Amino acid sequence: MELARWVEDARRRTLALYGDLDDAQIAVPYLEIINPPIWELGHVAFFQQFWVLRDERRRELYDSARVAHRTRWSLPLPSRAETVAYLEETAARVLARLDEVDPYFVHLSVFHEDMHDEAFAYTRQTLGLPPPPFAAEPRDASGPLPGDAQVPGGRFLLGAEPGDAFVFDNEKWAHPVEVAAFAIARAPVTQAAFAAFVDDGGYRRRELWTEAGWAWREAAGAERPLTWSADGGHRRWDRWLPLEPERNRPMLHVNAHEAEAWCRWAGRRLPTEAEWELAAGGPERRRFPWGDDPPTPERAHLDFTAHGTVDVAACPAGDSPYGCRQMIGNVWEWTASPFVPYPGFVVDPYQEYSEPWFHTHRVLRGGCFVTRGRLLRNSWRNFYPPDRRDVWAGFRTCAL
Repeated sequence: MELARWVEDARRRTLALYGDLDDAQIAVPYLEIINPPIWELGHVAFFQQFWVLRDERRRELYDSARVAHRTRWSLPLPSRAETVAYLEETAARVLARLDEVDPYFVHLSVFHEDMHDEAFAYTRQTLGLPPPPFAAEPRDASGPLPGDAQVPGGRFLLGAEPGDAFVFDNEKWAHPVEVAAFAIARAPVTQAAFAAFVDDGGYRRRELWTEAGWAWREAAGAERPLTWSADGGHRRWDRWLPLEPERNRPMLHVNAHEAEAWCRWAGRRLPTEAEWELAAGGPERRRFPWGDDPPTPERAHLDFTAHGTVDVAACPAGDSPYGCRQMIGNVWEWTASPFVPYPGFVVDPYQEYSEPWFHTHRVLRGGCFVTRGRLLRNSWRNFYPPDRRDVWAGFRTCAL
């Protein structure tokens, strides 16, 4: 019953993410960081059809492992109406056969769709489109949350343990690591704190950047965060807003290079993913920072209930054992760790999920306000190239 609800819910969300937009708004020119919306909608249906129903039809159009990114913009794709019908038909076929198919692949298809739904939201933000109508205006005045949490060191099991109905291959399996005692911020870096770095010439000070970071900054011509203007405003969806009212909200739309430059400026550092996971779950290895019960709005800002972040002091019911807040939800958090396989890694049936990206991507943890809560746990690893800054990613820091 839960899987049936998830299949239906994921498909409703997918259709709602573009349902309010007209054809002109989704007929966008080539961009390297997004997919053509009509192609991506069809891909979601094909992925479910291929993995759950073992039906290879339309593979030449929608198999992301075979169809190069640039090619997706020039394919003879079905119309929007036909694509929506394909989505609806595929979900209905899966629901009709739910007792016959392997639940592992139903989970895979739902979580794959959840991740693409987050990418659909990135696309709307990137293109300057309005937020989807189902998400409310974020309203919160919880304020800042300064200070560090002290985390004792020791031997710690990093990664997921067997027992869940579904775990991604890059989380397998829990293995011992040694972690020295450390101090980690109770909350992510705020927009106000990042603005001080920008005002102090942080983007022009070579000594604050790594070699790779400075090369990116020069190539990109970056003088400020992606969505900020020179006059102190920032763009959220299709609107330019003053930064001041949102100064206690977490910094977002920064890449790993920008996060590391801020850290050098502030005399801090990014946590490793082992430190992050230990701070989130403690040595008892909680599933979530607050325990093993699923997320609720009081614990974590998730599921696109609002179309923006909340203040970093919000959701105190979700604190970790050490008093860290919002380690699940609000913004993804960059870590210092490269995305590499855990010891004994074995690739899962969906071979393209993790293995092609090892050693070139950076690990992020925690989820953002758009992420579906059913997707997450403390051991869940997201990964992006360190120069990617269109995602809703921020960062929290550790003392040196």
